[in-house]
Amino acid sequence: MEIGIDTFVATPTDPALAGPRTDAERVANLLDQIELADQVGIDVYAIGEHHRPEYIASAPAVLLAAAAARTQRIRLASAVTVLSSDDPVRVFQQFATLDLISQGRVEIIVGRGSFIESYPLFGFDLADYDTLFTEKLDLLLKVRESTHVTWSGRHRAALTGQGVYPRPLQSPLPIRLGVGGTPASFVRAGKLGLPLVVAIIGGEPHRFRPLIDRYRQVGLSAGFSPEQLHVSVHTIGYVADSTAQAIDDFYPGHTAAFTRIGKERGWPPPTRAQFDAAISPTGALVVGDPATLAAKARHISDSLGGIDRLTILLGGGGAMPHEKMMRAIELLGTQVAPLVNARAG
Repeated sequence: MEIGIDTFVATPTDPALAGPRTDAERVANLLDQIELADQVGIDVYAIGEHHRPEYIASAPAVLLAAAAARTQRIRLASAVTVLSSDDPVRVFQQFATLDLISQGRVEIIVGRGSFIESYPLFGFDLADYDTLFTEKLDLLLKVRESTHVTWSGRHRAALTGQGVYPRPLQSPLPIRLGVGGTPASFVRAGKLGLPLVVAIIGGEPHRFRPLIDRYRQVGLSAGFSPEQLHVSVHTIGYVADSTAQAIDDFYPGHTAAFTRIGKERGWPPPTRAQFDAAISPTGALVVGDPATLAAKARHISDSLGGIDRLTILLGGGGAMPHEKMMRAIELLGTQVAPLVNARAG
């Protein structure tokens, strides 16, 4: 199983929470963290696109390009590219260029996004939420398939054979589909034969098993091989030298983030009892010492019929102090990943 890290590049909005004081400092820290992840054997580092004050990753491809210049082997991905509010041709060009910079280490993870700020920001109507994504994914896959594209749709000017350049080093450029809990999204991924990235941030992971089984069934029926139907899981977590330390470091920022989001969405404030359930052996959060994380990773994989990759939003989306993040990355690469994969050996 590959082990990876996700980030939204959180920056503090609450002076009471520790972390970098400026966005420039946060970006510098991010690049140091990705470089360390490369050195300690982390398989993939993914940056999610957001357009909110607490996150500064509104242009993941730019950040990933900087990271590509400082790394040698780690794969670099978006998580996710909000394709519905972007132009598929431009997305392809950006990531094809990034693939050339990185010498073939890039992936695009596309989705509709967990927030809606990008839709009005770029002039799209939320009433078109579903059709925007369906149409733009179709165009992105056609651009990936052929240099010269003929295509038409509702939400973008038609292409009548224009060429899309540059072409990436990888052929095809890897594209994964990020999904939440919508059954139609799992079916879509199966029909298209796209690798699946399942966001599991609450509840118990085993509840996604029927959806993943459905994805695999649809994919096989559509003529794709099991090897093409990769399943990755995105979760939230943190690792420290001891479980007690991990909880102490992680809980304040995680709770603050979900309290803030909950106010926007009408959720009640998160409780400590909910948190304790989430970090239990069957819960969704991956928080603890290296042995605890390895056991949770194996449990998630077993409960879902086997997964190819687990990526962790390390630090929980809050602005964790840089030195703590560096230690967590070191532990994830040097201790967690070997423990996760020891059973397979």
